[in-house]
Amino acid sequence: MTFPIALTLIIIAVAVVLFATEKLRVDVIALLVLLTLALTGLVTAEEAFSGFSSPAVITVWAVYIVSGALFKTGVTDIIGEYISRLAGNSEPRMIAIIMITCGTMSAFMNNIGATAVMLPAVVGISRKSGIPLSRLLIPLSFSSLMGGNMTQIGTPPNILASSILTERGLDSFSFFDFTPMGIIVFGTGILYMIFIGRHLLPSRKNVEDAQIDVLREYVTELRVLPTSIIADQTLEDLRLSDNYDINILGIIRNGRKLSRISGLTRIGVDNTLIVSGDIQALMGTINTLGLAIEADKKFNLTDLDTDTVQVFEATLMPSSIMRGKTLRELNFRDRYEFTALAIWRQGEILMKRLGNIKLQVGDSLLLKGPRNRIPEFRENFPFVALEHVKVDSQRREKIPVMLGIMVLVLALATFAGLHISTALVIGSLLSVLLGVHSMDEAYQAIEWRSVFLIAGMLPLGIAMESTGTASYLANGIVDFAGAYGVIAVLAGIYILAGLITEPMSNAAATVLMVPIGIDIALNLGVNPQTFVLAIVIGASTSFLTPVGHQANVLVMGPGGYRFGDYTRVGWLLNVFILIATLIFLPILWPL
Repeated sequence: MTFPIALTLIIIAVAVVLFATEKLRVDVIALLVLLTLALTGLVTAEEAFSGFSSPAVITVWAVYIVSGALFKTGVTDIIGEYISRLAGNSEPRMIAIIMITCGTMSAFMNNIGATAVMLPAVVGISRKSGIPLSRLLIPLSFSSLMGGNMTQIGTPPNILASSILTERGLDSFSFFDFTPMGIIVFGTGILYMIFIGRHLLPSRKNVEDAQIDVLREYVTELRVLPTSIIADQTLEDLRLSDNYDINILGIIRNGRKLSRISGLTRIGVDNTLIVSGDIQALMGTINTLGLAIEADKKFNLTDLDTDTVQVFEATLMPSSIMRGKTLRELNFRDRYEFTALAIWRQGEILMKRLGNIKLQVGDSLLLKGPRNRIPEFRENFPFVALEHVKVDSQRREKIPVMLGIMVLVLALATFAGLHISTALVIGSLLSVLLGVHSMDEAYQAIEWRSVFLIAGMLPLGIAMESTGTASYLANGIVDFAGAYGVIAVLAGIYILAGLITEPMSNAAATVLMVPIGIDIALNLGVNPQTFVLAIVIGASTSFLTPVGHQANVLVMGPGGYRFGDYTRVGWLLNVFILIATLIFLPILWPL
């Protein structure tokens, strides 16, 4: 082993450990890899930063813009109504329709976007049918991952694999080359979930219902006595949340709930305050402030709803800049005009001192806020609002325009011979010029973390090739499994890609594994495309853990899932997809 190979392997090992421990953000890790490769001389400065101009990276951010435009049109409303009509109350049929719909969407937009678009629709279907969300959301996220295998733009591994093959001077893939195997993988997943997987899914009370049940134990109605020291003072002056850990949820004045509460709202004598907090901790504070418990009052969630105020559930987006920050640090209530009533985190409902809790990806929040701000919350804030929100007619009118743009992109890439990156940039620009969304909204739609992750990791593939690391690892795998035949080697490279993608991202796993797969195929004298397809399928089967893919994390909070739920449902699905791949891949892409 030469020194450059040893150094490259050390960099890979450190990167895998950092990805697995999640001590740093994935984009930061990727940039550290990039800089380390440049500083150690394993790649030139031009090679180190070549990822930012790579057609693969351009394709990825363009897909995010196009996906964002589809989201803005309110396509989820139409989809939700369509699924609800077809599925009825049959759980198997509902799972099948949800998976087919989400997977098909995921073939033409990014996985996380397809899941986010479908999530409010599935929540509505669950409420209408009475089927728990925990029975529907793992099938939703898994279908987005499998559906992405059906086209070149459906998932970053497909985009990256095509780009790496081109850079190596080998035959690459066209837009629909992924479709036959993608349909087989997708079909296998749907059949598995209907006949086997759904019996392994947990059946839990919907998170919102569970939060409300617990909330009732923490909500009290207090009457302001004439001698109260808070009478005639504003909420902003009192700062009850900071000073007394009392959260004001509503105010009843002269028998009517106030439709809107702000920091300037003044508390009057005989007002009834609907507050949340630990009743034992409140007892001493109540006497000090001059308040009396309304013992004959029993709180219902509808007590908080008015014509202008609504209680709803939302989940934190994986890409949110709010992760790791507290609601108090974010000045959440004043900044967004929404109050957090409860947080669901991995099976636990958090009610106490919500302002001091650091938000995590996958958290599901029960929020109260102005009805007219919910559409804006849904579109512009780093949350997915799990509530049916009517999209304004001007956005709805753009659905045919956006569908026409998608058809044009496919035609340009398939029949006009344009590179997929060029076709998608054309589609992205048209979505802005034709008023589907603004340029600012287009920038907001891009998941910059993924863009920097891919751009930062691409130089690692260059280093693996130029230093001979890919060839070294390929020879080792062939020496280990080659005696059992080419199919055994194919299975080994698939399994390795599937295992690596769990602690890393599927994009990083693809950059790491595709050069090795290409060298293995060349050493064995077989078709490199067959091995590359096995790798991208393996890298896209992130079913074992919630952290294996952002789509899994997104549904974790609303579904009330625990870490082991994914493993219990996903491990056998991985086995079935591996078997299907080993049977059909050599037929469709002969070795």
